[in-house]
Amino acid sequence: MEDHTGIRIEQWFHSYSQDVYRFLVYYTGRTDIDDLVQETFIRALKATQVTEIENPKTWLFAIARNVAIDERRKTKLISWLPDIFLQHLVSHDKTPEESLMLSENKRLLYEMINQLKSSYRDVLILRGIKGLSSKETAEVLGWTEAKVNLTLHRAMKAIQNKRHVSIAEVMNDAIM
Repeated sequence: MEDHTGIRIEQWFHSYSQDVYRFLVYYTGRTDIDDLVQETFIRALKATQVTEIENPKTWLFAIARNVAIDERRKTKLISWLPDIFLQHLVSHDKTPEESLMLSENKRLLYEMINQLKSSYRDVLILRGIKGLSSKETAEVLGWTEAKVNLTLHRAMKAIQNKRHVSIAEVMNDAIM
């Protein structure tokens, strides 16, 4: 059984390690997260009931989130989504003016997300940026779908109130 678990985790590593890496970059705001990705898959390997996993990607995101939280507790990191991450989000197929406006909107969005409480930040990253469904987000966070949807609505309202702009406009600009 252990051999099958190891093979399955190895397959998941090849299929999902980049997704886990990008999730951890969004979640932690750091780019030096190779150790966290490794720890995610080590914890997955140590899990006893791997054969019962219906959606390995969301399960791995949940593990990665817990690894990041543990790391944050150890290092007391407070800052999320720093400017170094934003430089990778600039679109290259727009005019310079459009790119500048787009990158400014992204910077504002991530600045606003950084100021939110952690539950709002979690939902916005998973749903708004990573594009997970309500069900997948609920699995990652250990919540109900209703709680995910309510928290997302409240998080979007909080951002809208902070900047007095349409959240749909900011979110669409930021994830393009």
